[in-house]
Amino acid sequence: MFYYVFSLGVSGVRSKITTDIGAMVDLVREVTDVPVAVGFGISTPEQAKKMASQSDGAIVGSAIIKIIEKYGKDAPQYVEAYVKEMVNALK
Repeated sequence: MFYYVFSLGVSGVRSKITTDIGAMVDLVREVTDVPVAVGFGISTPEQAKKMASQSDGAIVGSAIIKIIEKYGKDAPQYVEAYVKEMVNALK
């Protein structure tokens, strides 16, 4: 799996994604047949769906960490609900 970091800067959620993901993924695919997943700031189901529609997957990290920080030991149920929402957006 090739992890394409679509944005320069620090990790964290983004309110808007403006990078031409499709064009960048196409450039990667010109030199390899390894699946390309896009990440770095994806936090909403809509963003995940958009990224996955232009690549082989979406990588989410910071948004899950924020849930863990917020809920502490009670976080698993909230992380599960969040992940289910993200997965459903990709169907």
